[in-house]
Amino acid sequence: MFDNLEAPRTPSEPQPAVEWIKKLSQYRDSSPRRSTIELVVTIGPFLLLWALAWWAMSVSYWLTFSLSVINAAFLLRLFCIQHDCGHGAFFKNRTVSDWLGRVIGVLTLTPYDVWRRTHSIHHSAAGHLGRRGIGDVHTLTVAEYQKLGPFNRFFYRVYRNPVVLFGLGPGYLFFVMNRVPLGLMRHVKYWFSAMATNAVIITWILGMLYFGGLTPILLIFLPSTLLAASAGVWLFYVQHQFETTAWEGEGDWQLHEAALHGSSHYVLPPVLQWLSANIGIHHVHHLYSRIPFYRLPEVLRDHVDLAVSNRMTIRESLACAGLQLWDEDSKRLVSFARAKAL
Repeated sequence: MFDNLEAPRTPSEPQPAVEWIKKLSQYRDSSPRRSTIELVVTIGPFLLLWALAWWAMSVSYWLTFSLSVINAAFLLRLFCIQHDCGHGAFFKNRTVSDWLGRVIGVLTLTPYDVWRRTHSIHHSAAGHLGRRGIGDVHTLTVAEYQKLGPFNRFFYRVYRNPVVLFGLGPGYLFFVMNRVPLGLMRHVKYWFSAMATNAVIITWILGMLYFGGLTPILLIFLPSTLLAASAGVWLFYVQHQFETTAWEGEGDWQLHEAALHGSSHYVLPPVLQWLSANIGIHHVHHLYSRIPFYRLPEVLRDHVDLAVSNRMTIRESLACAGLQLWDEDSKRLVSFARAKAL
């Protein structure tokens, strides 16, 4: 059921990132049967746990809450499937992928067409110092931070605080920011995507209120959504915000090099790997985003260099929360304390 990510131990000489593109293209084809199975084994438990949590309200509120906490993991996996739909990697038929993504977007509180566009911008500009601002974690260079006034320094410090980034921030992102097409405000298409998603979400919430009152909202909807959001933000964070990530200015930035060296290989236990739909194999995903998530382990099994590249364990990833600024001289993400010493 779970893919094994044990890395081979004999890498060959490194090669330019662009040379990987042709090799990885052979993994891009999705399997309609496999994609359908992955969807069923994700949406099925999600709906079942929702129904059990609703039933449990008549038995124990603690049981209801516990089931909701477990269901956050399947909601996270649904978001990862929506992510593959956005890249056209889940089903070969783009229309099917897009409509599946829009439906899942209601459950994840994410207007699909807006997210697909901003995420595309993220992929096309990851690691580019001159194109920060959409679809990424706001990151300043040491020099930029040193030029800020006291108030802006304080604001940036608050923003980069782990309590805000992974505690308060995810709720604000999914419940507030996702309600309007930020960064795409002039486009009717994205306003329609956001407002249509909002309308269905409001209908869903009103239905919960009508049939169950506030209890299912407080004990099922909010816990599962907030926990999934926090986990998703953490995964996105460690995939790019690690010490040896790659940021370059206009003259030195190169798309494929930034994809390979600016994205981590987050090695997770098999259960977490499955629940996060292999999103930890992020360096391969950024190199070739059309590869379905269930074929990413296949890439690592076939290519030693990618299997050992940018590996980071959960324990190692915890240190990433203490890195806040990009030092252009050392080419490292550093802490506020380290920046001050510099």
